[in-house]
Amino acid sequence: MKSRNLQGKAAPDTHMLTIVGLMVLALVIMAVLQPGDYFTLRNVRSMIFQFPEYGILAFGMMVCMIAGGIDLSLVGIMNFTGVLAAMIVTKMTANGSDLSMAVPAIILAVIVALAVGGCCGAFNGFIIGYFNIPAMLVTLCGLQLYTGLAYGITGGPAINGMCDAFKNIANGTVAGIPYVLFIYILAVAVVAFVMKSTVFGHEIYFLGSNAKASRYSGINTLKVTVMTHMFSGILGGVSGILITSHLNSAKSSNGSTYTLLTLLIVVLGGVHPDGGKGRVMGVALATILLQLITNAFGLMHMDDNAKTFVNGCLLVAALLLDAYLDKRALKKKSE
Repeated sequence: MKSRNLQGKAAPDTHMLTIVGLMVLALVIMAVLQPGDYFTLRNVRSMIFQFPEYGILAFGMMVCMIAGGIDLSLVGIMNFTGVLAAMIVTKMTANGSDLSMAVPAIILAVIVALAVGGCCGAFNGFIIGYFNIPAMLVTLCGLQLYTGLAYGITGGPAINGMCDAFKNIANGTVAGIPYVLFIYILAVAVVAFVMKSTVFGHEIYFLGSNAKASRYSGINTLKVTVMTHMFSGILGGVSGILITSHLNSAKSSNGSTYTLLTLLIVVLGGVHPDGGKGRVMGVALATILLQLITNAFGLMHMDDNAKTFVNGCLLVAALLLDAYLDKRALKKKSE
């Protein structure tokens, strides 16, 4: 694997310019097609309520891809932790009727979701790093494992009946602004701090840029791999809380399209498929772009198959852009 610059200046900048251009294009198109519905306060708030759950999930995918791997188990972790959280909240609050236990139930549910998510991710990372098995295979198995655990707990039917306080996490507002927007901004800040300002974050970039050189330089690659996937799993636990609160329902099949969506977001956001490059802001902008497009599809009553086709085309285009930028960089270097 050829070494790449740790945070990749040129490619992420190009990606971000592309994203901004696509955002402007989407807004112009919707200004022509749906001016009365798209640019309403109600619709903007609706979009804000929707994107944080998969936007935070995308950060989990991002850190693993920057490290040179991938995490296809994130949706399984999200649903497994969401089911555990829902089970705790419903049992402790007697299906929402015992309001005196609401706060302790939510605190315990959040702690369990983050802890279990972290453990699931760490398990993935250990298998990948210790046994040197490709991350794609391990995390694909993890997706089946954690989805199966979620299904086994529920027995199939969804868990419903969460208390109002839990539902308000992803559906409540303060001064008209959804709580989930503040949660998302906090997640952006935490992930940006970890990736930019910690030794661990720099090791993630170095590992993805050149795994062999990382080992020779004295970096404990097993430890970094385990911690990277653990961090990803914790973010999956956060998404599990949000999607369960948002839907007031927990089951093993929630967010079934989120794997493709998060992959699209991170690649479109400038994360290199081979690792070593990527920026938090690029992924955040790509998340907002995808929400603008998804919302537009909904207002135009577009068929689900057509939505999947468009998302697939965007993913191919993002990969081609990466390939083009790599070729251009090599050409400049050779000159």
